[in-house]
Amino acid sequence: MDYQTLLELSRKESHLDDKTIKYVLKYYLKVEPTLKMKIGQTKIDDYLRQLQKINEGYPIQYIVGNVDFYGYNFKVKPGVLIPRFETEQLVFHTKKYINKYFSNKVSLLDIGTGTGVIGLTLKKEVPKIDVTMVDISAKALKLAKVNASHLNEDVTIYKSDMLDEVIRLNEKFDIIISNPPYLTKDEEIMEVVRRYEPSKALYGGKKGLKYYKVILANAKKVLKDRGLIAFEIGSSQTLDIIKIANKYFKDSPYEIKKDFQGRDRMFFLFYNLND
Repeated sequence: MDYQTLLELSRKESHLDDKTIKYVLKYYLKVEPTLKMKIGQTKIDDYLRQLQKINEGYPIQYIVGNVDFYGYNFKVKPGVLIPRFETEQLVFHTKKYINKYFSNKVSLLDIGTGTGVIGLTLKKEVPKIDVTMVDISAKALKLAKVNASHLNEDVTIYKSDMLDEVIRLNEKFDIIISNPPYLTKDEEIMEVVRRYEPSKALYGGKKGLKYYKVILANAKKVLKDRGLIAFEIGSSQTLDIIKIANKYFKDSPYEIKKDFQGRDRMFFLFYNLND
């Protein structure tokens, strides 16, 4: 079968739009296809099985094995959270604050790194950063290392349950950034997310605040004398996170940034940083 025939068959066998079908085929076949390119039957049979999985709700990103984030291509695999478009805004604002408050080389800790999109994107965008990325998941760490190699970036990656290993190693950083699990158990989410993405990377306790509390309670143990803390947050958690921040960083100013839908989505705390 040639590519054009398979393309027509895909249109009949799936609910996907043309652009998505071509995207899936391109990355599944791992080539830039031409209309008359021949494709072996074994490959076709497996592709149609994958297409059926997509029809049943399986994430396309896991099928094609990659996702675009902030203009960079990242590998993704089942068992590791798929990066979200909203998180690009966390990177954007953090980059802005780094350039505003730090003139020399700085160190950054990415907690719960997952695929590594936050730490690696900031490393690409702000070369003066030394990046350390930690996660408790062995699958995530392996994938983050693959992405670091894929993007040709030299970063430090190791296993840590939040800040435990970082504290044990007595490491210090200028910036702490994290998109921790922040959903509540009773929060309504898309079925495809609930069924296929790792629950440990989604849920943050009864109110979704568990990991913010852990990080903020221990942040001064790993921050240098002045530093930035950056979080992605749930839109309903703003007041709770401000309360937690005030408990551990009473006199430090903070800012809340909204996502493109106008919802509170990012929290930034400025520890001994002056305008």
